[in-house]
Amino acid sequence: MTQCYSTDIALFGGGIAGLWLLKRLRQAGYHAILFESKSLGGGQTLASQGIIHGGLKYALGGSLTGAANTIAGMPARWRQCLAGADAVDISDVDVLQQNYYMWSESSFRSRLKTFLGSKSLVGKVEPVAKAQFPACFADATTEGSLYKLLDFVIDTDSLVRSLTKDAKEQLFLLDPAQTRIQPQSASDHRSLHVQVDGDEIEIQAQRMVFCAGEGNAGLIEKAELKSVSAQVRPLNMVYLRKQGLPQLYVHCIGDDFGLTPRLTVTTHRDRDGNTVWYLGGELAESGVGKSDVEQLAAAEGLVGKYFPWVDLQGAEWRCFAINRAEADINNNYRPDGPFLAVEHNIITAWPTKLTLSPALGDSLMDVLADVQAGSATDCSGLRQYLPEPPLGKARWD
Repeated sequence: MTQCYSTDIALFGGGIAGLWLLKRLRQAGYHAILFESKSLGGGQTLASQGIIHGGLKYALGGSLTGAANTIAGMPARWRQCLAGADAVDISDVDVLQQNYYMWSESSFRSRLKTFLGSKSLVGKVEPVAKAQFPACFADATTEGSLYKLLDFVIDTDSLVRSLTKDAKEQLFLLDPAQTRIQPQSASDHRSLHVQVDGDEIEIQAQRMVFCAGEGNAGLIEKAELKSVSAQVRPLNMVYLRKQGLPQLYVHCIGDDFGLTPRLTVTTHRDRDGNTVWYLGGELAESGVGKSDVEQLAAAEGLVGKYFPWVDLQGAEWRCFAINRAEADINNNYRPDGPFLAVEHNIITAWPTKLTLSPALGDSLMDVLADVQAGSATDCSGLRQYLPEPPLGKARWD
């Protein structure tokens, strides 16, 4: 016997994209449910550095690209959300740092790149006089220039908790091996079919939204979609842990020709209260394919070069691989902004970057303009078959 349920919108993926869209949809009056295969936020979301940025890395060449123009307004938009003045209210999310910094080496090329970026983002970059350096740079023993950005850093763990706190009845743990996505009879629409302990469950939705990051590839294959494909861009992230490290939130601009900051640092705390420096930027990109020993040696060399005044004796160093997932457009190019593709009643979506989640929500609401909200039946009976997914953890926890 088949148990049938229906909803306005069924979302797949419990990272920042799915959780943000779920809150936006419910705020707009849609009946929406979300399926997660592992843990909430446990993929790219909690592996991100939490930087809400306005496109500095795209402007280091001296001109604003399409990506920079798309992303430039995001810090202000997120501040609206954090103030409770947006459709998605995240006023209970912790902000780790209100202004991010950029540190350039004293070489001519590094200073030139920083100068070009600051001119491209005029009004968004402010030079900091040495007398006004924050505590983490007050003891600097190397020459360099410091700039303050409008960018800021949020605690991604508190973001996941905020987005899930009032949505527990809409969140379901779903094993992909138990599922099929197939056409409804006499319809071009697809529906979800789940096998649980011998029972067949069918969930019909006016629209299904694939927003599972790297997991979208499997969903696209399962639904046999033809108009969209996925790609991943790997990273080899590094963190170091030591009690008493200074609070550091900075892009370090190198003197090579690359547009990616040589090193990007954010500061976090693990669940035992230890300080964690989380390292990304070009270090993470160039570290793909390196052994752990090679990557950690590269990280120690960079940190020692940029912050020689910080005592790192006894620090614990670790690295791990993570994939950024996005749409594959025009032979491995990535979108400038959030991406949506519609086929049948399925919308495949990626924010492209965490900071673009509000823009993804706007785009989805535009696509759903002709979908009537509130016409579906109650899905609460699904809980007897599918449990609530657990919260994910940061890699250092």
